[in-house]
Parts: sequence; C-alpha cells; structure tokens
Amino acid sequence: MTVPSAHDVALAAERRSAGRLLLAHPLVTADGPHADLFPLIRRHADWLAKRFQQVLGYRLLVDTSYARLFKAGLGSGAGHRLERSSGTPFTPRTYACLALALSVLVTAPEQLLLSRLVADIKAAAADAGVELEGTGRAAEKRTLAAVLRQLVEWGVLAETEGSVSAVVQEDGGEALITVDREIARAVVSGPLTQSRDGADLVRRAADPGFGGARTYVRRMLVETPAVYLDELTAAERDWLRTRQRREAQAFFELLGLETEIRAEGAALVDAEEELTDLHLPGTGTVAQAALLLVERMVERLQPEAPGHPATGGRLVIGVAVPDGLVDALLTELVTEHGQRSNWQRGYVEDVAALREAVLDLLVRMRLMSRAGPLRSQGHGLPEEYEEAVPDGRPVTDVAEARPGPGDGGWVLLAAASRYATQITVRKAAGTPPDADAHHDVQQELPL
Repeated sequence: MTVPSAHDVALAAERRSAGRLLLAHPLVTADGPHADLFPLIRRHADWLAKRFQQVLGYRLLVDTSYARLFKAGLGSGAGHRLERSSGTPFTPRTYACLALALSVLVTAPEQLLLSRLVADIKAAAADAGVELEGTGRAAEKRTLAAVLRQLVEWGVLAETEGSVSAVVQEDGGEALITVDREIARAVVSGPLTQSRDGADLVRRAADPGFGGARTYVRRMLVETPAVYLDELTAAERDWLRTRQRREAQAFFELLGLETEIRAEGAALVDAEEELTDLHLPGTGTVAQAALLLVERMVERLQPEAPGHPATGGRLVIGVAVPDGLVDALLTELVTEHGQRSNWQRGYVEDVAALREAVLDLLVRMRLMSRAGPLRSQGHGLPEEYEEAVPDGRPVTDVAEARPGPGDGGWVLLAAASRYATQITVRKAAGTPPDADAHHDVQQELPL
C-alpha cells in the first residue's frame, strides 16, 4: 500500500476545502465573506470543475472575481429556500421581485441611485404584468428591501454610499449603488431559454441528463439530510444499493463527507457541520421545541421498533403519528419549558404557530413527513425519468415501508431515532454471541 506524501495530503485537503465551500456557497466572490478561500478555488479550478461534473453533473465557472457552481434542482418542492433576515421564507412574490431585479441589473449602468433602480424594477414588473404591491405599499417596500439585501449578500450590488435598506423609509431614502453585471448574469442557473413556464424550468433544471439514476441519487445524498429508499425509483434504488460503498470514496475525496448506510437508505455525514443550512440541535425557540418534540415522539412511537430487516422483519421507514399527539406534546413542552427557557412569547401564546414552525423544520430535516412516499409529495422528478431495472434484477422491497395517506396525517421517519435519549443495540440474526458490537450498531441503528 502506497503512503501518500505530505504534499499529496495537503493538496487533497485544499481541494476538499474549496469543494466544500462551493457546495455550501455556490457563488463565491473575490472580495466577499469567503475571500480568504477564493484563491484555493482559483488554484484548483480545473480539478474542481472536472470532479463536480463527473460526480454531480454540476457546472463550475471560475472567473477572476467570482466562482459560480451551477447546481441542478431535485424537482418541485425540493429546493433550498431563501429567507429574509428575520428567518421568514421568501414568498412567491419575493422571488418574482428578485427575478425582475436581476432582469434589470444585467443591463444596468455600473452605478445608479437606489431610487432609479427601484423605478426600473417597478417598470419591469409592469411590463411583465406582475403586481408588486400585493397587500400594500409597506409590504412592497419590505419585499424590495429583502430582495436588494439578498443581492448585496451575493455581491451583485455594492452599497457605495448609503444602504439599500433606505428603500423602506417613508421619505424615500437615497443611496448610491454599484452593480456587478457579470455576477448578476451568473446568478440564474436554470435553462431559461428552453423553458415554457416556471414548472417546465423546474423540471428541466432537475433533469439528471445522461447520468440518469446515478447522478440524481448522488445529488439527493449531497443536497438533503437523508435519502430513504421509498422515495427513489426502482432504478435509483438498484443503483444506490449496488454502488453505495464504492461511492463513499468519491464523496470523501471531493467533500470530506462520510457515507452512512442503513437498511432504510443512506446519508452523508459532515463531522464539521459546515455543509448544512439546518441545525438540530440548534438555537432559538423552534429548534429547541423541535428537538424536545422529536425526542418524546421517538420514545413513544419507536420508529426503529421490531420488524427491522436485520432481525428478519420487514423494512420500516416510518411510523404513523396518532392524531393529536403533536399538539398534546407541544402543549406539554410549552408548559414545562416556555417560561424557563425564555421561548419567544409569540410561540408560547400561540401553540398552533409553534406547531407549524416545528413541523416545517422536522420535515426539512427529513425526520417527519406527510403520510405517503416523499416523491408523491412533490419531491423528485416526474415518473418519465424512471429507468427500467436491467435484467429484471430485484431491488429492496419498499412496499408499505411507511404509512400511506389513509394511515394518518404525519409520519415519524427512521432518522428521528438518532434523537432517542436511550439506544438499544440488538444483534443481527445469526450473529455469534462474541461478535464485535460495532457490527451490530452498523446493522441495527436507523439512519
């Protein structure tokens, strides 16, 4: 076995650092918040471009002042949403305003006044038949402010004098804005000229192309917290189960991620916790309540309950959540922790609002879902992309692996068992009494 030299080890570490940065921040500028690592991207641009294309089908453009990783989507309902500074997700109207702003900026002068930019955006909205005001002038100003702040964060706009936040002022505050047209052109990654409408754009953007099942599953592993077998087509399941261990090396080489393989599916684990926009445990009322809720639900429902394939049972990807259980547990948690943990007053007084926010986080973390396969809920590609399994080879049976629509509204998924306060390790069927317990954990613990 050849031992890598110190130079090779340092080279691999540099490439992983650059790859990880691009995955987490697909637009990196030379003078932005990650300017210290931009030279690494420039230095290893050719290698990174080749590997991202080979592994994920992503195109990488590296210019003198910015680097843009053009990611592909995973289909309708599976995107990483933009959020305002308050944490409120962008609404469809906000996204429309963002698209209109970019359409103006790609041909804008290098510098212009904030009032001129706002007027041009409104004119573009009128031409497109889009009404920005919606619920009133104040709402329009907040939408514009959110969009302009996002463009500043990306480096499309620079606040030369004043701030884009002046747009919300009653007297119409002013600012001098500098525009980077090249970055503005690089923001949108979807095939705009080929698409008939928004839905067609999303579908085309998610098309894995010649990579087929291989590329799509790799993207799911990298872009989501966990991949469950029953959200994959037969061809995708077959590829994952036959290639997952060999793929682990590619994910580690490019991104420094460890591949965790379980009966229910697979996940990529980042020990540094840098490559996610979601954290659990996390800070704030919603994250704290979500962690406590999932712990109690795991204790009651045990999604890794008897029936695991390693013990000779059927595959279990999730268990039904009884009606009213979420509300009952959240009410208990507010009573026990609301005042003591200084939870936000709005959530303490409105358990329904807390429930909505907590469930949203747990769904995005892939710890809970609506009943029925994820793919039928808008995640993933249309069935026209499904490929036939070669030679009729069987794949893992996922029939009834999670409750269906008639079994209840919500499902607690297998990965939730990570948050159990106690874990019981069972030996797989046929394991010798003195077998290494590590192998039992590999077989028995859920995702």
